[in-house]
Amino acid sequence: MSAFFRMAQKAKLFGRKRGEEGGGTSGEAAPARTQYYRKRAATMRVSAFGGNDLVKHGASRYDLRDPYHIAIDLSWRDFALAFVGAELAINTVFALFYLASPGCIANARPGSFFDAFSFSIETLATVGYGVMAPVTPYGHAVSTVEIVCGMAFTAIMTGLVFIRFSRPRPKILYAKQAVITSHNRSPTLMLRIANGRLTLLTHASARLGVLLYEKTAEGQSFRHLHELHLSISSRPFFPLTWTLMHHIDAKSPLYGYDAEQLAQADAQLFMTIEARDHALSAFVYDLHIYSHADILFGMHYADAVMIDDQRRSFADLHRLSLVEPDEPGAPCES
Repeated sequence: MSAFFRMAQKAKLFGRKRGEEGGGTSGEAAPARTQYYRKRAATMRVSAFGGNDLVKHGASRYDLRDPYHIAIDLSWRDFALAFVGAELAINTVFALFYLASPGCIANARPGSFFDAFSFSIETLATVGYGVMAPVTPYGHAVSTVEIVCGMAFTAIMTGLVFIRFSRPRPKILYAKQAVITSHNRSPTLMLRIANGRLTLLTHASARLGVLLYEKTAEGQSFRHLHELHLSISSRPFFPLTWTLMHHIDAKSPLYGYDAEQLAQADAQLFMTIEARDHALSAFVYDLHIYSHADILFGMHYADAVMIDDQRRSFADLHRLSLVEPDEPGAPCES
């Protein structure tokens, strides 16, 4: 499944949510169905796409049948909290097992949860300071089970931490706004990106789509994802910056739209990037979204790549989002 196809699925999901809220279907069926889903299923809200919320009804955020995906998808803060919580929970359970049989741990104060919990931590970590030790068959049995659980827990957490650190992450920088300006006397949508790493990216490819709020001939409202053709959609290497261009001609889904019409259609630009990072020896992927408010008419990007005194190209990434007004009379709207 391509990255753009996955983007389309998320866009259709966003459109379904908009259709439910906007009353896109006729009659009273849509509000009733929305209320039914709210009563029956949990809601998952994803806010990781350029500040745009994608809301999904009927899906569980944490599917316990797939713990690996949960552990990988968590943020580092949540992952650390989950690790500490699991550590405390395991030691608490085994401490209660030790307390269930008084006298099973040598040198532990009778009925002391702190001593039982401390001994559980030492056993789970296979430290064994020698002060406290199991002295009864019950104590030996519980500590044996805990040692096995501790070895498995350590191995699992070590693997998860390694995977989280080794997962390739893109460092693609995006201009804050997209612009529609005149290029070769034709209105053109432009989006500028930059390689934020000091290493070279190769085999870079980009795809662009626009999500528009439309109405059918039957009067039904829905969100439709249109793919926007890029004049250059791939580059053999991506060292500095890259300005993606879509010419707005009669075949373009954006043909005839001005700023007000894009706002009425609640236009959203979806851009996916794929490139190979040679430092990581792996492909990296990224997705970025621009809302209709992020599209500027009659503006163009200021130069961000210049030539120094030694005839070397250098990019000033602080100018990535810098825009300038077009000259008066330049065609910028279709």
